[in-house]
Amino acid sequence: MTHKYDPFQLKTPYAMAIHDWTNITCSGQRVLAGFSTKNGGFSLDPYQSLNTGLHVGDDASSVQMNRQVIADGTAVPLSDWVFADQTHEDHIMKVTKEHKGRGSLHYHEALPGTDGLYTSEPNMMLALCFADCVPLYFLAPNDGLIGTAHAGWKGTVKQIGAKMIDIWTSQEGVAVDHIQVGIGPSIGSCCYVVDDVVMDQVKKLPFSTEEVYSEVSRGQYKIDLKTLNKHALLHAGIKEENIHVSSMCTSCNDQLFFSHRRDQGKTGRMMSFVGFKEA
Repeated sequence: MTHKYDPFQLKTPYAMAIHDWTNITCSGQRVLAGFSTKNGGFSLDPYQSLNTGLHVGDDASSVQMNRQVIADGTAVPLSDWVFADQTHEDHIMKVTKEHKGRGSLHYHEALPGTDGLYTSEPNMMLALCFADCVPLYFLAPNDGLIGTAHAGWKGTVKQIGAKMIDIWTSQEGVAVDHIQVGIGPSIGSCCYVVDDVVMDQVKKLPFSTEEVYSEVSRGQYKIDLKTLNKHALLHAGIKEENIHVSSMCTSCNDQLFFSHRRDQGKTGRMMSFVGFKEA
């Protein structure tokens, strides 16, 4: 379950929030940054119950109702939410008012080929779906920017988190010292074993990776994707005290989370969601 010291705290049965961000305001706007659980929804097995993924074979109307539950909790209408068609790449998109509603009810309307979203607009929510991959959250309170990214092992070795930092500093004029990052619940090294194909990519990264993996048998390695993402963010210049890392493993926590690996591919999705809400 959620630990007292974990930066991600369960606020309702269906969602947790980054505790340190709940009292932050940006120009009078409240910061909303959450991660849904598997509980409190309408989906039936094997998607029981709060599945937020429209692409996994679940009944679409159940998923729409599940998303509505979470939208109601934020007081941002589902018609103002934006979802992406995630492809395990590193494409990041700046979202504006004209994108409102994309993918919120129908998967084919989601922003194509995108694994990172950010915005400066108030009263809209950005959302991505997860079932073991690492949810990343980005906030620059002084500059009024908020974002989220999806980092499975492919997105992690492509350094999608560092890419978001680069975009914010080079294109948006944000000082790197002002950026805060949350690393949410995902599969831990306790449950995640990869092969040499993955490790060959990890070992090519431009910073030390030795502490994030251990060989458990010939060609098989336990790996800590959350810490690997943290190292990439530190390498990109983020201060260590500005990175908030959840200790929760989605595979271990079967009461709270779906897990693609634990549930052998037939499972629902949690979602990260971020936005500014006018106070």
